[in-house]
Amino acid sequence: MQKTVARTTDQLSHEQKLVMASTASGFSLENMDIMFLSFALTPIIAELHISSGAAGLIGSITNVGMLVGGALFGILGDKIGRVKTFSHTILIFAVATALMAFANNIWVIYALRFLAGIGAGGEYGVGIALIAESFNHDRIGRMTSVAAIGGQIGAIIAALAAAWILPLWGWHALFLIGVLPVVLTFFVRKHLHESAAFLAAKKEAKAKHERVAFSELFKTRQLALQTLGLMVMTIVQIAGYFGLMNWLPVIVQKQQGLSVSGSALWMVATICGMCLGMAVFGNILDHLGPRWAFGLFLTASALIVFAITLARSSVVLVIIGAIVGFCANGMFGGYGAVISQLYPARIRSTANNVIMNVGRAIGGFSSVVIGLLMDHYNLVVTMGFLSLLYVISLVTMLSLPGLRQLSVKRA
Repeated sequence: MQKTVARTTDQLSHEQKLVMASTASGFSLENMDIMFLSFALTPIIAELHISSGAAGLIGSITNVGMLVGGALFGILGDKIGRVKTFSHTILIFAVATALMAFANNIWVIYALRFLAGIGAGGEYGVGIALIAESFNHDRIGRMTSVAAIGGQIGAIIAALAAAWILPLWGWHALFLIGVLPVVLTFFVRKHLHESAAFLAAKKEAKAKHERVAFSELFKTRQLALQTLGLMVMTIVQIAGYFGLMNWLPVIVQKQQGLSVSGSALWMVATICGMCLGMAVFGNILDHLGPRWAFGLFLTASALIVFAITLARSSVVLVIIGAIVGFCANGMFGGYGAVISQLYPARIRSTANNVIMNVGRAIGGFSSVVIGLLMDHYNLVVTMGFLSLLYVISLVTMLSLPGLRQLSVKRA
């Protein structure tokens, strides 16, 4: 067993620190890119004279790109290695994000967001696989949550950057920050090494002539149902995340009359709530198992989204945003932890990327749905749509035997 995995204390080894620093930084830069789009939506709509539905399609196209990139780089991550693949994905979404600074029509924006999605989608599963192969199973939930919190730090940076850059230089200048991930690429290639677990799995698969293929996720009826069930859960998670984070800044600006800097304050509060929620969720997951962790958070999410309709002042809105962020997005780090334990190392990157990015591709269309709901209905109907999705995810989660078995192991 790899030395770093065998450690049972809370102290991290040098290699574990490098893994966490690299993955958290990668997720941070990816989230920064996503949030740039969130804050740029309002000026993009105004400058290009497009409808809410067309604007929502920008985020959805990004998520379709994530599905393509997730499928491609998930396979590559299991074939050629996590570290090489991770660095390639970072470079792709960095370049595509920076080129947004020169986009002047909606079709160029669609193309660049699709390319950025390819890079970002490939990064997730590879990074999660690195974490899963560097820690004991009873710590994976906390570690994937820490990496997810790293992603939210990127979102906070994006919110602050948007409040400063948008009023002065406009939305084009905001995306120039996308060149920053290039530095991370060089760091990853220089300092990280493939895990012993991956090298052993690759050697064993070669000896047994086992292929890395998407069909491995559906090899048996039980495995197929598990894979599809997890896809439903990630679809709901992403639908809630993008529904809340892409459109609520616009809702805040229109219905509450706040400026971009005011909505940025709401966003920072929401993200802080997310970070706390992720930390709590990761601990519940590691100690009580996924059924308790997801059950508590999905139930709370289905109820709490309606609180947004009660906001009548900026202060109340900030408080509600933090609570919604805690419940609805605290779960995000848990999916990679669960998937990594339910699928073997030889297809771990593929499983994480395919399942999560199917969720992103389909769940991302919530941006379009919410845009349409905003055009024709009130906020209660919009939040009701999200609440129903969380109920569907809860019922699906309770029906998955694999999650029940993971929970029994921790009992």
